Amino acid sequence: MQFRKTSSILFLTSLFTFNAFTQQKTKLTQYVDPIIGSAKHGHVFVGANVPFGAVQLGPNNIFEGWDWCSGYNYVSNTITGFAHTHLSGTGIGDLGDISIMPATGKLLLEKGKTADDENGYLSKFSHKNEVAKAGYYSVLLDKYDIKAELTATERVGFHQYTFKKGAENPHIIIDLIEGIGWDAPVSASLKQLDATTIMGHRNSKGWSTDQRLYFVIKLSQPIKNLVLYDSTVVKNGNELSGKKLKAVVNFNAINNEKLQIKVALSPVSTENAILNLKTELPGWDFAATVKNSDAKWEKELSKVNISASNTTKKVFYTALYHTMIAPSLFNDVNKDYRGTDKKVYKKANFNNLTTFSLWDTYRAANPLYTILHQDKVSDVVNTMLAIYKQQGKLPVWHLMGSETNTMVGYHAVPVIVDAYLKGYRGFDVNLAFEAVKQSAMQKTDGIDYIQQLKYIPADKVNESVAKALEYAIDDYCIAMFAKALNKTKDYQYFSKRAQLYKEYFDKDVQFMRGKLADGTWRTPFSPVASKHREDDYTEGNAWQYTWLVPQDVEGLIRLFGGDKPFVNKLDSLFSVKAELGENSSPDISGLIGNYAQGNEPGHHITYLYTYAGQPWKTADLIRKIDHDFYSSKPDGLCGNEDVGQMSAWYVFTAMGFYPVNPANGAYVFGTPLLNDATITLARNKKFNIKVTGNSAENKYIQKIVLNGKPYTKSYILHKTIVAGGNIQIYMGNKPSETWGVKPEDRPVSNK
Repeated sequence: MQFRKTSSILFLTSLFTFNAFTQQKTKLTQYVDPIIGSAKHGHVFVGANVPFGAVQLGPNNIFEGWDWCSGYNYVSNTITGFAHTHLSGTGIGDLGDISIMPATGKLLLEKGKTADDENGYLSKFSHKNEVAKAGYYSVLLDKYDIKAELTATERVGFHQYTFKKGAENPHIIIDLIEGIGWDAPVSASLKQLDATTIMGHRNSKGWSTDQRLYFVIKLSQPIKNLVLYDSTVVKNGNELSGKKLKAVVNFNAINNEKLQIKVALSPVSTENAILNLKTELPGWDFAATVKNSDAKWEKELSKVNISASNTTKKVFYTALYHTMIAPSLFNDVNKDYRGTDKKVYKKANFNNLTTFSLWDTYRAANPLYTILHQDKVSDVVNTMLAIYKQQGKLPVWHLMGSETNTMVGYHAVPVIVDAYLKGYRGFDVNLAFEAVKQSAMQKTDGIDYIQQLKYIPADKVNESVAKALEYAIDDYCIAMFAKALNKTKDYQYFSKRAQLYKEYFDKDVQFMRGKLADGTWRTPFSPVASKHREDDYTEGNAWQYTWLVPQDVEGLIRLFGGDKPFVNKLDSLFSVKAELGENSSPDISGLIGNYAQGNEPGHHITYLYTYAGQPWKTADLIRKIDHDFYSSKPDGLCGNEDVGQMSAWYVFTAMGFYPVNPANGAYVFGTPLLNDATITLARNKKFNIKVTGNSAENKYIQKIVLNGKPYTKSYILHKTIVAGGNIQIYMGNKPSETWGVKPEDRPVSNK
């Protein structure tokens, strides 16, 4: 008996060890590949950061145009330096602050213009010698035979450079001129504080018109000497202010061949940058910092634990990773931040954020936060309300403390309203309503016509149809907010504005189109043509914009004359050949007929079949989009990542549902791409999704069981998910004749 007991203990110990080893080997961060989406038009950030961190530390290539908006494109083989701020997935280049390049040999002050520019300090590299992980990046700089490694905390970038033994004239170049795309310096300063510390600031103007960043650079060994340059002119002393500054930091030799550099950022002051450094990264343990960064990503990724093929896991967890690059912190460890009015706000009671790509993210990325990042939602809303107080309106596309006013609509509104309607109360509700209402009462971009309950004349306002349709979505949200607050007059008024989309529907041709001031339709009219930012649509055509009524799909169906003509027209969207014309937007990508997965206004469209009782057509299209447009390769995104929205579409869709209406608290079922998923929620609740019989052929939902009871609806409510529970989805290879077909089982817009 004693032998058996000992054997059992040994067996259990071995089993525990094996399980622990297995768990260790199956960390979710191993499925993250930051290179996905870095080729073609994905524009994703490649480098080291932590979730929602202020620092995005990564390599910059020679800037070659639009596809280098993040500073990096996979087709490049050059690195001009490692900068501390980057955008991910936008269509405009900016940031790239405080570029550092290690070098040896002859001093070269210019970055270089081509890969073979011998007079430039840039270096070629090979993807074979490149490693990109969540929170870590490394590459071999061929020109100097230097291994570069990067990691980060929230506000500190940590570099580690391994030089060749006995390297000649080892030095680093600090470039405060260098920025990405449109970014250019306005003023800068550098000052050597002691033998291992340099501090300064960089103010710049780009897409964001007034960017102010302060920094401190801490070196792991003493400086031999610091040489400061105004452009290429040497300036005496250890302190310099100007517009186009560079510094060369020289060393006698590199101790143990390893040079470490810590760079802390602050939007407020160099003193706060020093505080950020001392608080977040006082030590020099690079490996431990990499481990901590990985752990932060693991914690966030583990909020959704899935069962799927390794390829699907790679696509899914990289997508989830991409949804957490921004919005990014724009404050210091003591909660100080610089507002849109450029004043410093001390010790705020929320985390101030930046990088709000709201035309994109209101559709799915922000709704995803209400499930997975419930601790961040109030920070987002409070930041928006602070911006409202400081600049007189809610953010449109906010970046580094400045309003860019990019894209159309006032889409902070659905984000705030969605948060309120889902029960979030960590903000001033009265101020929130005041702010969303003020957005709708501006006098710009045709909003003054909407205020009179009139259509926007196409001959008076550019992009009139796109603007009006986006405004109607936002106005619906304000109406729902007003209803919840018992503001009856506001509810009635904004409900009418939410219905103005009907003014643009031409029943004869069955498209949303521009209407002139005299009441006639604009001619000539082509539903396929698109002229980038110079017609009645925004980065799209009539085929794509006709469906942009997620707040009232039932009303849209009635405009078409019922389910059958609606579905017939929707079928045509995916089959009519796209002939966009020479002047169309490059954002119109990922095409199936005229449907564009690569651009956000269409992200809800595949789910519209479900409103007409034909959910199997949604399933067919989702599987095609998954197969054709999302992969684990460098070109694995078919359009701009757009600060998380392209990936948020995938994260939701893979789990089997999507927020067609961005603020009604309901998600429409499609077809799950996973076998199982467990969503870990606040207060240790879990929502378990079990998919039975899922395969390439078995793509159609047959039935659903929710918490042990049959569930016939083709949508699920937010409150059901966040309450925790179990859902079982049964799949088959033929469309169900009953599931989601009856009118009473279909999604409801005004839920």
